[in-house]
Amino acid sequence: MTDTSGSSDSKTSASGASGASASGTVIDAASEAEVCLGQKRRSIGAQRNPESAKAILAAAQEVLAEDGYKGFSIEKVARRAKAGKPTIYRWWPSKAALLLDVYRTRKQVDYPTTGNLEDDLVVFVQDVFRSWRETETGEIFRSMIAEAQSDEEASKVLSDYAADRREAFSQVIERAKARGAVGSDVNCEVTADWIASWLWVHLLTGRHDETPEATRAAIRQITQGIAKR
Repeated sequence: MTDTSGSSDSKTSASGASGASASGTVIDAASEAEVCLGQKRRSIGAQRNPESAKAILAAAQEVLAEDGYKGFSIEKVARRAKAGKPTIYRWWPSKAALLLDVYRTRKQVDYPTTGNLEDDLVVFVQDVFRSWRETETGEIFRSMIAEAQSDEEASKVLSDYAADRREAFSQVIERAKARGAVGSDVNCEVTADWIASWLWVHLLTGRHDETPEATRAAIRQITQGIAKR
């Protein structure tokens, strides 16, 4: 999902700042450590060495920033990180899998828990738009969606990620249902897909500059439709 991009998610990311916000739990956020790319690193097989993994992700971010999605390659990342290609492929089986982890480390989005579903969704959607506008995450995710249409591995990576986000986001709807704000017959996963679809259409058509007012109007149509009668 968007990023239902993205709360309950335990994955972490680095975007210059990390931690929890007052409004909710920061997802996909982790501390970004400085890495000495010239230092030799030991491999520990299929289990990721945290030091090496950070170095590879840092190198991947640099290659992406310099060469863009089309110019991105595992070979360039391996040279930059001074890591072997077999090590990278052991931990990330494809370019798409590595790029998705870069996306996760750069994307920082809140799942607020204010007790008001409409307010929570508006803050979440605006955070996703902000991340897509202000970081390279928008380009990464848009390119991954495009590549998934013709690349089976990219399609699988994207599908797995969307399923994970759908599950996490549907829990936001489930909590509202438990509070009595949402009808008992509402399918939370379908509702999560509606919101994700709206976000993805905006990303793919370059419309991630929606105002909070426009976002709230769109979200209200959904929340009113699923409200308990």
